[in-house]
Amino acid sequence: MLPALEQGQYSYKTQVHIGLRLGGGKHLVDVVASDSLGRNYLISLKWQQTSGTAEQKVPFEVICLADALMSDEGKYSAAYVVLGGSGWKLRDFYAGGGLNKHLAFADRVRVVALEDFVGRANKGQL
Repeated sequence: MLPALEQGQYSYKTQVHIGLRLGGGKHLVDVVASDSLGRNYLISLKWQQTSGTAEQKVPFEVICLADALMSDEGKYSAAYVVLGGSGWKLRDFYAGGGLNKHLAFADRVRVVALEDFVGRANKGQL
């Protein structure tokens, strides 16, 4: 994923502390990417090789990223939860916008498959 950001002319930092998570504790995001116009994007990576608990963590991650967008209005343009691996039962539901009607700010926190994110990043279209 990082080479795709480089190809798309994004600069980035990894493991960035962006504040506190809902309920307390540090909120670390995997990547903060920046484009040439100064727009910043929060990126959370989720890998699911076999079925497990990562799927239940996705909605909470979306909520935490939405909270970061609202708390620091203007600092971040959007956020992504990137789903990789072949063990997702709900991947199509999440990547197809299944959470959107349930969560405020869902339009600014995009849940995408790894392949879709890499394509967007390569083209500089985050």
